[in-house]
Amino acid sequence: MSHTVPHIVVIGGGAGGLELVTRLGHQFGKRGKARVTLVDRSPTHIWKPLLHEVATGSLDSGIDEVSYRGHARAHHFHFQLGTLTGIDRTERQLTLAPIDDDSGTQVVPGRTVQYDYLVLALGSQSNDFGTPGVARHCNFLDSREQAERFRQKLLNQFLRLSVQNRDQADNPARLTIAIVGAGATGVELSAELHNAARMIGSFGFEGMDKGQLDVHLIEAGPRILPALSERISASAHLELTKIGVKVRTGTRIVEATEQSLHTAEGETITADLMVWAAGIKAPAFLAQLDGLETNRINQVMVHPSLQSLTDERIFAIGDCAGCPIGDNRWVPPRAQAAHQMASHLIKNLKRLFNQQPMQPFVYKDHGSLVSLSRFSTVGSLMGNLTSGSFFIEGHLARMFYVSLYRMHQLALHGPLATLLMAFVEHINKVLRPRLKLH
Repeated sequence: MSHTVPHIVVIGGGAGGLELVTRLGHQFGKRGKARVTLVDRSPTHIWKPLLHEVATGSLDSGIDEVSYRGHARAHHFHFQLGTLTGIDRTERQLTLAPIDDDSGTQVVPGRTVQYDYLVLALGSQSNDFGTPGVARHCNFLDSREQAERFRQKLLNQFLRLSVQNRDQADNPARLTIAIVGAGATGVELSAELHNAARMIGSFGFEGMDKGQLDVHLIEAGPRILPALSERISASAHLELTKIGVKVRTGTRIVEATEQSLHTAEGETITADLMVWAAGIKAPAFLAQLDGLETNRINQVMVHPSLQSLTDERIFAIGDCAGCPIGDNRWVPPRAQAAHQMASHLIKNLKRLFNQQPMQPFVYKDHGSLVSLSRFSTVGSLMGNLTSGSFFIEGHLARMFYVSLYRMHQLALHGPLATLLMAFVEHINKVLRPRLKLH
């Protein structure tokens, strides 16, 4: 290598990746012990668990986003805008795709980046399981761009119905939205849509309120939130039913057409907007990266040290890592897992640089919380507070749910900046509309 200190390259600036480079920058970059570079296809970061709020307009992504370049300058790492297309493990070299503008004109040609240690933190995306028509006709909420596109479609539908219902007040038209997949994203989105419909009428969309909204939440399994406890699932199911969400379990979608979903039982569910939030998989190109071993959902298989099985200089964290935790179980694709992996990898890299043996990653489940917009929050807490877990809901659960985002901000910005951000958010609730309407 041409440089004298190790070059650590992190691909993906999600929850785990951005926290990782922030702390690596302070521990190694600031002191000149390593060069740290983040590569991401987007210029800004937004916490993925907030995308359902971006999709309904209840969160303005322009306010909550983090500029990678600005953050890099403040935290002693480098940033490159780009999309990974290949790895040469022999030369320890990455290939990044050219960058084009909106008109298709090339702005930056394809590049190569040398690395000494590579960390893949590319996250995950929804898994359509090859269901015909889903990729073409359904909306996804895997990125800020997708969430913003859905929000614009939703506003257009609100506008259409507002004008239509103004002329036929005695027989108002309805807006039907179908969400496939009743994990956390699907459940939280269904509640947030009802909250948006409740408020939209006060912003000049006459004749449009929650009474004209039908939300179908469709789950192939026997209950919603299948990864969480039955008590959380039952509580969330009850709350969703109370606010008007039509919850359909044991319903498998076999095809999507332009404005309808077709079930395995032969039923057709017609909808103005359709969202696919079922299952997860890592990006497909990971399975073609110079022989890296991956599993059936494209996750890079790693040792407990978080090193890939194929190459000891390549690590993976977060949703794109297939990390075993015994008894044929795997670290779950959750933000808390990405946070814990990032923290552990920092310690392991420090041990590596000091020529000490690396330690195995141990996942600690601190519980799960699901926000049902302003209506309720349900979940469980686990860990040091109790010998097992305890169920919480209502205002207490909401407080803990908000604290998860504060912990992410704390990891990125430190205590003073996080306190100021919380203060600004309270001010914005007074100064700005409760929905983003443009």
